[in-house]
Amino acid sequence: AIKNSSKPVIFYTAHFSNFELIPMELNKLGIKLAILFRPLNNFFLDPLLEHLRRKYTCPIIIPKGKTGAREVVNKLNDGYSVALTVDQRISEGPRIPFFGKPAHTTTFPAQLALKYNYKLVPVSIERKNDANFEMTIHAPYEIKITNNDEEDKKEATLKINKTIERIISNNPAQWLWSHNRWK
Repeated sequence: AIKNSSKPVIFYTAHFSNFELIPMELNKLGIKLAILFRPLNNFFLDPLLEHLRRKYTCPIIIPKGKTGAREVVNKLNDGYSVALTVDQRISEGPRIPFFGKPAHTTTFPAQLALKYNYKLVPVSIERKNDANFEMTIHAPYEIKITNNDEEDKKEATLKINKTIERIISNNPAQWLWSHNRWK
């Protein structure tokens, strides 16, 4: 349904198993896709990783930041869906509960969904054995819109965190995250 629809969606995921396979598989399904990414801190390795991502996972990759946010909106307007990894620790933003503790959390997926009326689509991937993986595209959903934009944004972001929590709780060994998310 997502592939056949002319309306883009906002895919979101976390650092599950081999999360880099997700955009590659969405592309194979024929979904017009752009991914937002955080460049590596290592400026020697970052160009190599960017090249490999463009070549093997998704040709349209957008670095995070203000310029990247504008590019994401442009791609959505051009009919591309966008994939975001939402479990990264950020140094700003509202502190939304994540596993019961307040954590600075990106509201970007919620803002996009609210402003442009896009559906949010959780995606997870799980290593099954050896080099076999199973990707799950969870049910798309719309955000409840009231007359309070700030509250809607926080509620949508909380739902994103709760969805990620549930996926992690179902199989914690698949979540690859070593940074202090609650710092």
